[in-house]
Amino acid sequence: MSDSPKPNKTGGLAGVNAGETAVCTVGKEGFGLSYRGYTIEDLAAKAGFEEVAYLLLYGELPTRAQLTEYRQSLAGMRGLPEGVRTALELLPKTTHPMDVLRTGCSVLGCLEPERGLDRQSAIKAGNRLLATFPSMLLYWYHFVEGGKRIETQTDDPNIAAHFLHLLLGKAAPESHVRAMDVSLILYAEHEFNASTFTVRVITSTLADFHSAIVGGIGALRGPLHGGANEAAMELIELYKTPDEAETGLLEKLAKKELIMGFGHRVYKKADPRSALIQEQAKALATAAGDATVYPVSERIDAVMRREKGMFTNLDFYSASAYHFMGVPTPMFTPIFVMSRITGWTAHVIEQREKNRLIRPAADYTGPELREFVEIEKRG
Repeated sequence: MSDSPKPNKTGGLAGVNAGETAVCTVGKEGFGLSYRGYTIEDLAAKAGFEEVAYLLLYGELPTRAQLTEYRQSLAGMRGLPEGVRTALELLPKTTHPMDVLRTGCSVLGCLEPERGLDRQSAIKAGNRLLATFPSMLLYWYHFVEGGKRIETQTDDPNIAAHFLHLLLGKAAPESHVRAMDVSLILYAEHEFNASTFTVRVITSTLADFHSAIVGGIGALRGPLHGGANEAAMELIELYKTPDEAETGLLEKLAKKELIMGFGHRVYKKADPRSALIQEQAKALATAAGDATVYPVSERIDAVMRREKGMFTNLDFYSASAYHFMGVPTPMFTPIFVMSRITGWTAHVIEQREKNRLIRPAADYTGPELREFVEIEKRG
């Protein structure tokens, strides 16, 4: 009798352990969501995004001197090579912003290719993308919207301020910068999600860093993964009052339509990130004197809990938070990329350190062996 484990036939690999990681825990008893042993609650309340990026890439929280040096280093890399700017200018206005980042990443990988598959090469490439993703997105945005070639090398103190400054053309309020900073922390890493697993699969083939990240962006593009925050905002904007939202949502549920921004493959009771971004969204709504978007969001949340027993995930209240910061809806998922590049980089490094080609098996469900029929004899 064989001692081999029976194959797990769970759809979507749910519940299947595909490897080990020291980067992040998701839903682990006693840990909740943590990055390298630090809870997401502590990181969101006490750290800045660059501290978290440093933690993910280098393994430990930085000292004050290390953080200052790291922020200065990232700030010095915000400029775009001429070749990247030229490529971005060729993209039409109808291009989805996620495709802009996918293209920008690929072009940068051609102009500044990774020189090896070692840890330092990955960190260097990851930091360069961390610094330039906001620049790529907003250089293209301002060019296609108004024909303006913006200067992307700003002196803003952190990535959140830099992004909002480039978007709005002026310094953003501190409350907005902090909310964006928290959002970047919450989106930075989440274990073997679809895009991160894609990055690790590509990395396992010994492909270069930029190829792996382009694959991650492609995986994140879909509405069942990163695109859920855009879909959540589109839902919220359908309604002008909470009562209207309740009526409309009940109609959608009766038609068995998929409501984005709720539930999670791993979390069973609550997404620990949701309450943290909801707090930011509520504060921004209050400051803006909002009487529509946030109340509608709350009613949708309440109806989904009552009717389906489903909780909000990070994407749902991220949508209204971004809305109050003045971020166009098509840019919601690119913000995810701007943050998750840190987690992706950490996983590239980890995969390379103990690499084995990721090649799962599949259960064949096709026809039995058949005799080949010459083409002249086929019906």
